[in-house]
Amino acid sequence: MDQITLLKYYSNKKVQEAILKAAKNREIAVNFGDKGFGKRPDTLQYENDILELAKQGATSFHISEETWKNPLHLKTGMSKKELDDLRLGWDLVIDIDGKSFELSRIAALLIVDALKFHDVKNISTKFSGNKGFHLGIPFKAFPDEVNSQKTKYLFPDGLRVIASYIRNMIKDPLSAKILELYSLEDLSKETGLKNEELLENKKFNPFSVVDIDTVLISSRHMFRAPLSLHEKSGLVSLPINPKDIAYFKREDAKIENVNFDSSFLDEDLVQQNEAKSLIIQAFDWELKKPKEEQDLNLKKMNFEVNLTTIPDQYFPPCIKLALLGTKTDGRKRVLFILLNFLRSCNYSYDQIKEILKDWNNKNYLPLKEGYINAQITWHKRQQKFLPPNCPHASTMKYYSDLNICYPDMLCKTIKNPVNYSSKKQRMNSKKNKIKEKKDK
Repeated sequence: MDQITLLKYYSNKKVQEAILKAAKNREIAVNFGDKGFGKRPDTLQYENDILELAKQGATSFHISEETWKNPLHLKTGMSKKELDDLRLGWDLVIDIDGKSFELSRIAALLIVDALKFHDVKNISTKFSGNKGFHLGIPFKAFPDEVNSQKTKYLFPDGLRVIASYIRNMIKDPLSAKILELYSLEDLSKETGLKNEELLENKKFNPFSVVDIDTVLISSRHMFRAPLSLHEKSGLVSLPINPKDIAYFKREDAKIENVNFDSSFLDEDLVQQNEAKSLIIQAFDWELKKPKEEQDLNLKKMNFEVNLTTIPDQYFPPCIKLALLGTKTDGRKRVLFILLNFLRSCNYSYDQIKEILKDWNNKNYLPLKEGYINAQITWHKRQQKFLPPNCPHASTMKYYSDLNICYPDMLCKTIKNPVNYSSKKQRMNSKKNKIKEKKDK
């Protein structure tokens, strides 16, 4: 990009307004092209700052996912507590990095559907300026606390967990959609990857050609500001309506074609707590993944559970209480727990559907039947996982927060509700065998 083009573009008042609005309470980094990035931390105070920086050779502007009380107080080597004290909040920004623009588009459409599935209605979308997309949810959409922890302190872990959860959720449909449109040979030609590089365990791995960044997310992580230019492509990092992703063309992001109708991460357009279900279910999913310290104990238990359905007489107190209906907020969390518990106890989906129907009718306000059916359908596609661990075996107090944790003597000897049912069934079986011997 030549200097005249840069100055003309960054002198546009609409561009200046959008970048300055996006930079509010954020750390910024200015890219000076071949000279690299300028000093950090830095901020933008006035619209004219953008043009003045362009006169000094600025080619693009990058902003932090976190918002700060005073970004200029940031410095290298700060402790987590120091960062937490300075942080106001953080926005969820999902960075889709595809080997081609079309592959990124497929992933972006699936992620939008996944977010809507979790009742997120106001989703920010932005063309990255080259081959990808950025999808965002402002901090205002999240609850103040998750599992008794302040949400603003859950960075970068909260963003990583949500991104990993969404990545896992779309993996199979993403694979299917890509293979509908491309053969492995086509993908190899388009991406330059060898056939074996496209596979994982002899099966197509969609994340070999389009991925979501979950590893490089760290404190003070940045992304390209809306309406900032992209050095390689010369295109604008352009906010677009989620409905337009399927029809958007890279040519639409040429400077001469830019439409300024959409915004990115505008908190005025979102509702308080509309992403509550998303972050809670993401952390539930993260917690239920098998931990290394549990593996030896749970492998044997899982094998035994898979042999037969465990009768409800062996259910732990928390599950029995949950099945009596949810009297306060938390229905979706209870549904999540029950689904994983019943699956782990080898109940069929027809049985699960009937149990959940009865449970839902007892709730203070029943969930929509379509929502429950959608959750069951989604769980069918996922690997079987245990429900969250008991409070004494976890830092997360899921059952306590839902007011269903009233442990008996056996609860103290197990880590997970499924452990309880399996152990109680074994104990009862031994008692019956002893009784049979005595009777004989």
